[in-house]
Amino acid sequence: MSQAPPSEIEKLDRLSTLLDSRFRIPGTPIRFGWDSLLGLIPGAGDLASLGPSAYLIYKGHRLGARKRTISRMTANSGLDFVVGAVPILGDVFDLAFKANNRNFALLSRDLADASANKKDVS
Repeated sequence: MSQAPPSEIEKLDRLSTLLDSRFRIPGTPIRFGWDSLLGLIPGAGDLASLGPSAYLIYKGHRLGARKRTISRMTANSGLDFVVGAVPILGDVFDLAFKANNRNFALLSRDLADASANKKDVS
């Protein structure tokens, strides 16, 4: 497993934040991102947001995340895509589920665990 450069992790963190929690509805704790905004466009919006989600998974694979983590990330993005395609319900689901933030949390935890285990072995 390779050690991920901090700049790569920071870029992925910024991407997940941009997609899921970049903006806040004033006066509320509700955060949303481009995934929720694009999801308002029937059909094409959810398809468009699938690209950056897939990139996050791809980078996780390239950085050496375990297969289990990649599978969970793929399931999160798949669920977000399928439920997100349902009018109105999908838009509410996007606001609550935040698949990209979940995926980044899974990835960063997996890479941190791998790094800690590598140090323990050394």
